[in-house]
Amino acid sequence: MSTESSTSIPAQEPPPVHTAKPTRVFAWLKMGLADLRAAKGVSLLHGLLVVLLSYAVLATTLLRWELVIIAASCFVFVGPFLATGLYAVSQGLQNHEKPRFSDAVKAWQHASHCLFRFGFLLVFIGAWWVGLSLFLFYFFVDVSIADPIDFLRYVLTQQEHLFALWTILGGLYAAVTFAITVVTMPLLADRDVDSWVALQTSIRVVSENPVTMVAWAMVIMALTAISFITGMLGFLVLYPLMGHASWHLYDELVDASELPRYTA
Repeated sequence: MSTESSTSIPAQEPPPVHTAKPTRVFAWLKMGLADLRAAKGVSLLHGLLVVLLSYAVLATTLLRWELVIIAASCFVFVGPFLATGLYAVSQGLQNHEKPRFSDAVKAWQHASHCLFRFGFLLVFIGAWWVGLSLFLFYFFVDVSIADPIDFLRYVLTQQEHLFALWTILGGLYAAVTFAITVVTMPLLADRDVDSWVALQTSIRVVSENPVTMVAWAMVIMALTAISFITGMLGFLVLYPLMGHASWHLYDELVDASELPRYTA
């Protein structure tokens, strides 16, 4: 956010939000796929970066189990940060502009400022969940868990209710995180608003479209699961697809026309 705008813009109200039927999820994916095809090189570069980041997190987790919180936090921070480049590409395509890598770079530079505090919120949320998980298993599990293989063996063979509790807490954590992030990142990248306004807007979008947002969350989970099943290689295509589709979701559900754009 520019210094000038932060001193001259009065307190803002969250913008109006629209409703959409659950079937619109397929329309957003279709538009995201069209953007992916129109900007193959730029889009696939985002996917490649996420694939490499995923391998780095996986290697860190396997080699140094105790560093899993740091690795997961980096992924939570960098993933949304990279997505701003995809938002810029989709916005440019809407304006009939030729997709350029420089647009993504400018979006990343912009994101390094306007999304800084929100990025740290995401890191805090991710680190909190991993820390809580380690706390639960350290104090309430009597078996030794020294690495991810031990954790997987315990999950598959345990007869207690701790894993069920952990799963429920994980679902609640994922739901809250989804509610505060579903349109926050594209709104912050598109308009000159603070993080609080963006968070409120995201929560309102979810509250006004509960069924549609559940459908969208299930799509995100399915595409992410496919990426994991394919050894992270699925992110090469599916990450930019999700990013472009997320822009169209935001563009349709949030009426940001009255909010100021960023000044140079």
